[in-house]
Amino acid sequence: MSLDLKQFRRFEKQIILKKIGINGQKKIFKSKVLIIGIGGLGCPLLTYLAASGVGTIGIVDHDKVELSNLNRQTLFVTKDIGKFKVIQAKNYINKINKKIKVKTFKLKVSLSNIKSIMKGFDIICDGTDNYETRYIINDQCKKSKKVLISAAISKFDGHLYKFNFKKNGCCYRCFMPDKPTEENNCDAEGIFSPVAGILGSLQANEVLKTILNFKDDLNNQMIIFDSIKSNFKNIKLSRNPYCKNKC
Repeated sequence: MSLDLKQFRRFEKQIILKKIGINGQKKIFKSKVLIIGIGGLGCPLLTYLAASGVGTIGIVDHDKVELSNLNRQTLFVTKDIGKFKVIQAKNYINKINKKIKVKTFKLKVSLSNIKSIMKGFDIICDGTDNYETRYIINDQCKKSKKVLISAAISKFDGHLYKFNFKKNGCCYRCFMPDKPTEENNCDAEGIFSPVAGILGSLQANEVLKTILNFKDDLNNQMIIFDSIKSNFKNIKLSRNPYCKNKC
């Protein structure tokens, strides 16, 4: 994406920031980000990445919009019920900025397709709601040396973490080596809708920091958010010598 006068005016509030400037905005234009899961997390994440000018965005989801989604999945409205999320999300992006290149994947992530889905993207965002898919995404990101920025939400809480597999460090299996017996997700336990907005926005924040090469990033760390206490905790993640991925 070029930076003509119209584009400059559109993004000038970012460009005037000393840590971004014109060069930083051009980095955002050139970036390629994949979002897996267009739900409560993916909706605010997608909104801010598109609004910030990310040049290529991939969106992965096999679900259709349901009535119960509308309390937290802010891209969708009642008339979208029964329609595929990726199609409606693409239409939304086109309304924000038609210059963004959008790639849609109307399918469920699996071991057989994850490599081809990720191909061509630099940063992978995981907004899925089940452990099996998170393991698949984590393992392929490590193999492909991608940057993984993931969030999860349940009830009144959420957490966010980042692994830059271009560098040495831990992975998701280091602190959760085995799949829990029960899923902790919105369907099973419910969700306080602002938590989705906060964690999805934090994901977008971390993506943009990564694109801009900010030093103060979240690599090998986890943020835990408690919405009742309005409390954030940062936890340092370390390698597990017994990790299945041999981190």
